[in-house]
Amino acid sequence: MKQGSRIFVAGHRGMVGSAIVRRLLAAGHAPESIVTRTHAELDLTDQAAVRAFFEAERPDQVYLAAAKVGGIHANNTYPADFIYVNLMIQANVVQSSFATGVRKLLFLGSSCIYPKLAPQPMREDALLTGTLEATNEAYAIAKIAGIKLCESYNRQHGVDYRSVMPTNLYGPGDNYHPENSHVVPALLRRFHEAKLAQAPVVTIWGTGTPLREFLHVDDMAAASVHVMDLDPAIYAQHTQPMLSHINVGSGEELSIADLARTVGRVVGYSGDIRFDTTKPDGTPRKLMDSGRLRGLGWTPRVGLAEGLADAYRDFLEKTE
Repeated sequence: MKQGSRIFVAGHRGMVGSAIVRRLLAAGHAPESIVTRTHAELDLTDQAAVRAFFEAERPDQVYLAAAKVGGIHANNTYPADFIYVNLMIQANVVQSSFATGVRKLLFLGSSCIYPKLAPQPMREDALLTGTLEATNEAYAIAKIAGIKLCESYNRQHGVDYRSVMPTNLYGPGDNYHPENSHVVPALLRRFHEAKLAQAPVVTIWGTGTPLREFLHVDDMAAASVHVMDLDPAIYAQHTQPMLSHINVGSGEELSIADLARTVGRVVGYSGDIRFDTTKPDGTPRKLMDSGRLRGLGWTPRVGLAEGLADAYRDFLEKTE
């Protein structure tokens, strides 16, 4: 993107949106060229307000990182909220982008778009081939709609709206809530509190054998900017008009047991780690196939231990 272009980052206070802003600034974009709004300043579910914002600001490029997100409990308890809010955000931002002449937009989705029993590692063409995980179906449907929204505007109007699907993300800006956080921030909190309490044992649910993939949020931001900046001809060579989204993952997986041990070392916890095998494990494996993105010239740079140390520093800043 040309220096001086106006770039709207929707969801700039979230973990991914804030990382994208950091990446853009590091790439040399002037702070005044990056357009942001808090939820209090602009409700993205309000069609008229979104249209007025786009008509006034006229961004050249949009990163759509805004979304209503939550853990399994929230998704399962409030499915109407998750599908309605996310559909409205996406529809309003994409339509207003098109109506005001935005040629380039990047939509950020989620790996939950893939069927619950998708072959591993999950390729882009697994989309819409099977039943979704029931607990977050509403959120997944909204994200699938976001992909198809971008593809439909491309096909009908000739714009360049792209989509990226991240694996499990962690890093600065994460949610460290004791009950509603994802596995990495939850483990950081658990081990930190155990260290302070000098607890002799930390018990983890399940057998510790399920395999998961993790990506530092700064790598996700770098991938997002990389995909956005690809020449249209190059992007078209690696995608299809109705299968245009791109997976973003580290390509590496580790067991929950190994993750817990690594987090324990990063935090400095010296006690024992045990596994409660009476508790559920969840899906045995969940890995993204990111070969398409590798073919487009991007690879992750942040190793897990380095990334967890970065996340732990962020946790300490937010909680102490």
